[in-house]
Amino acid sequence: MPKLFELNRISEMKIKNRFVRSATYEAFADLDGRVNDRLKKYMETLAIGGVGMIITSHAYVAKEGQAGPGQLGIYDDEMIEGLSQLTKTIHKNGSVVVAQLAHAGKRGIGKGTFSPIGPSDLIEEGKKKITAMTEKQIQNTIQAFGDAARRAVRSGFDGVQIHAAHSYLLSQFLSPYYNLRTDKFGGTIENRSRFLVQVYEEVRKQVGDSFPVMVKINSEDFLEGGLTVEEMILTCRLLEERGIDAVELSGGTMDSGRFFFSRPGTAKSPELEVYYRDAARKFKEHIKIPLILVGGFLSYDIACETIESGVADMVAFSRPLIREPGLINRWEKGDRQKATCISCNKCFATLFKKGGLNCAAEKKE
Repeated sequence: MPKLFELNRISEMKIKNRFVRSATYEAFADLDGRVNDRLKKYMETLAIGGVGMIITSHAYVAKEGQAGPGQLGIYDDEMIEGLSQLTKTIHKNGSVVVAQLAHAGKRGIGKGTFSPIGPSDLIEEGKKKITAMTEKQIQNTIQAFGDAARRAVRSGFDGVQIHAAHSYLLSQFLSPYYNLRTDKFGGTIENRSRFLVQVYEEVRKQVGDSFPVMVKINSEDFLEGGLTVEEMILTCRLLEERGIDAVELSGGTMDSGRFFFSRPGTAKSPELEVYYRDAARKFKEHIKIPLILVGGFLSYDIACETIESGVADMVAFSRPLIREPGLINRWEKGDRQKATCISCNKCFATLFKKGGLNCAAEKKE
């Protein structure tokens, strides 16, 4: 029976426990996306806190793919030096580190000469807000993901994760809610998966057969006409057939209302923890590669049950580690009280204030 505090592995990557820090946007990087001392210190704190695997916040692979200010970048070879310092800091404190590779697509901030792009045009009030990507742009973006993966290897990361969740670019292509194309990248789920599959294939080409490559994907979009659980499973099967090493299962988009991927108020009851449990069980019926499950975890006992029952192979946390970066150490030392995070989402408001990401609720107490 698997245990939370046992040595674990994904491909060649050895992980000291089954806890994951799910990628979380910190807004701590420099304006051009470079690593700085503040970001290194933050990651050091997470590693000291005991989490086995740290996944960096969505590192943008191309300038037009930036989602927000202070976001970590991995779009240029000149960033390798700073990224290498980051990985060394994390390794020194006992955790492995995975680079999450991302492109915002229609969620891009449109910085400088770049305007947001996505699977389909979006016209509002007679003005084009989003421009549908050409096939050449798609191919350039596939190459950008591959180049970013190569930089991750050179920077000392232990693995990479392709971000295909939460209505960022690859998630937009997967979802019929956003993807209205009629070419080979639209229509059936096989076509809508094509962009992601080709990104994976290019990443694998750049990093080699033994380097861990993972994907983060929505269990479903929680939108009428959005990605379904069945379509998620089909997409993951396509990736499994091509050799992907693990999947992190999340869900929801920025347009999903109360089913937003960081749901507020769910700390009130243990029954509201583990948002995507049912989808994870269906995943396990069809897919054999390791599953990382994120979404709502706050209680040690529920995390333990999720692993021991085989619902998932690793459990991932985001907001709880913002408030309590030492949570995993606390649990390992025997204090199994619930995480102190109250799932209020007030941490989002701190992203763009002086001092950056922190727990606003804790400061008020």
